[in-house]
Amino acid sequence: MTDQLSRVFAALADPTRRDMVARLTEADATVGDLAAPYDVSVQAVSKHLKVLEEAGLVSRTREAQRRPVHLEAEVFDLMTKWIERYRRQAEERYQRLDSVLARLTEEQDPDKSETNQRGTAS
Repeated sequence: MTDQLSRVFAALADPTRRDMVARLTEADATVGDLAAPYDVSVQAVSKHLKVLEEAGLVSRTREAQRRPVHLEAEVFDLMTKWIERYRRQAEERYQRLDSVLARLTEEQDPDKSETNQRGTAS
C-alpha cells in the first residue's frame, strides 16, 4: 500500500482511529486527551496516531510543552472525490437499469403503461 488513498482507508479501518478522527473534527487534542476515553495506554494511542499521521490524516505540532494533534481535513477531499466518482457511476448504472426495466414493462403490457402515463399526467 503505497498510495495515500490506500493508507487513508487502511487507517480508518480501525474503529478506535475513526473515533479519534471524529473527535479531532471538534478540536485539536493532546495524546493524553485522545487516550482518556479508551481503556488502553497512552503508548497504544500513540501507535494509532502514528498510523493516522502516516496516512496524512493528522499532524502534530509543538506548542510549548504541549504537542497537540491536528486533523488534516484536506485528506477528506481525496476520499470524497474517490467515493463520489464511483457513486456517480453506480447511479448511472441504476438509471440505465431503470430505463431497461421500464421498457420491458411497457413491452409486456402496453395497455397498462398507457394507463399509467395518462393517470400520472392529471
